[in-house]
Amino acid sequence: MKLVIMKKLIAFVSIVLSLAYSDIIYRVPIEGVIDLGLPPYIKRVIKEAEDSKINAIVFEINTFGGRVDAATQIKDAILSSEIQTIAFINRRAISAGALISLSCEKIFMTGGGLIGAATAVDMSGKKGSEKVISFMREEMASTAEQRGRNKDIARGMVDEELSFTHLILNQDSILVNDIEGRKEGKLISLTTDQALKYQIADGVAEDINFVLDSLGYKSVQIVEKSENWSEDIVRFLTNPVVASLLTTFGFLGILFELQSPGWGIPGFVGLTCLVLSLSASYIAQLATMSDLLFVFAGIGMVLVEILVIPGFGIIGIGGFGLMIYGLYLLLLPDIPVGDEIVGQAMDGFFIGLVGAIIGLIFLARFMIKTKFWKQLTSPEVQKKIDGFSNSFGWESFKGKNGIADTDLHPSGWIRVENERVFVVSEGDFIEKGAKINVLSVDGNRIVVRELKK
Repeated sequence: MKLVIMKKLIAFVSIVLSLAYSDIIYRVPIEGVIDLGLPPYIKRVIKEAEDSKINAIVFEINTFGGRVDAATQIKDAILSSEIQTIAFINRRAISAGALISLSCEKIFMTGGGLIGAATAVDMSGKKGSEKVISFMREEMASTAEQRGRNKDIARGMVDEELSFTHLILNQDSILVNDIEGRKEGKLISLTTDQALKYQIADGVAEDINFVLDSLGYKSVQIVEKSENWSEDIVRFLTNPVVASLLTTFGFLGILFELQSPGWGIPGFVGLTCLVLSLSASYIAQLATMSDLLFVFAGIGMVLVEILVIPGFGIIGIGGFGLMIYGLYLLLLPDIPVGDEIVGQAMDGFFIGLVGAIIGLIFLARFMIKTKFWKQLTSPEVQKKIDGFSNSFGWESFKGKNGIADTDLHPSGWIRVENERVFVVSEGDFIEKGAKINVLSVDGNRIVVRELKK
């Protein structure tokens, strides 16, 4: 009985809510710098809106711009959306923000708003290359054309070398004398009044409620959308500083394992850092499948060198080279970008590589000699209470005989003078129980040979 009453109550509440709110609108703020962490968030919201069949999405925009590749991803997602998309420019939509705004079906601006100045520049204000300018110019023009807006104005927002005196609007030629950017040497930026006059914007509004009212939405339920924890993590991992650190620790872990027997904690940490970097880059569409193939092929060759073939030969060198090349490729997008983005990629790459080499030298000279580090990097070291010793005075083992405590292929465990130590064979597979001889001891690297019967 209680269950039936509860079901009827839920149904009643649902009916009341459906009557109270006939339209559901998503509000999505786009503020601050447009970076690679933003596209996954926008794509997820659009997909969620399509699945839920909501009425429209309002992108509330206030930005000076950011990365062109990020803005292009957002533009593509908006253009392909089945939901009505509305740009509400709350103060300004500069550079990449202008491209995102033009991709929406409707554009509303606050009084005193601004849209335009979309040429590609670096942090110092230096203009991008002709290749980058050309790409951005045609991206703006094609987006404007798809939404029925003037292409000449869109191009003039990117390229100051363009000029015009008239525009075709509604099949009429209109004299343009109030846009400074129509002159050669000036970029176009439109105020709210200018954007309305030249049909870039569809209306003026001071808040989102007025925007929706102007479009005929009544009894609206506005749902505020924000980034989830996974999108926050992607944004964090794609930060240039964090990406450089991940590359550094990734290289460091792999380099250390190349000169140590077996596979230990440094290799695990290095591989984890590389996986995090690769995953974030793939989600942010920096990494393509070809980039990942280079990296994974390189890692595979390095693992073969570490676990199967003793020493550091052509396979390890080749694998490390492939991995470096793949990591460099995944730092760059497939679209033309300015020198700033290329510079960030190069800086992050070289910081990671140089940092790893310096870290390896530091470990080799100082930390590797400490008892703590040997305990940390030598797997399965047993305590004395278990009948084993964690002493690392291995130099005395040179020339002595022992028994293989595990299979050596080529690395594994042996027992010498009642102590269990981790070793690597000189190349051959050695079965468990075989008699062995210690050939050399170099730090924590012990090389052994099977004693033939």
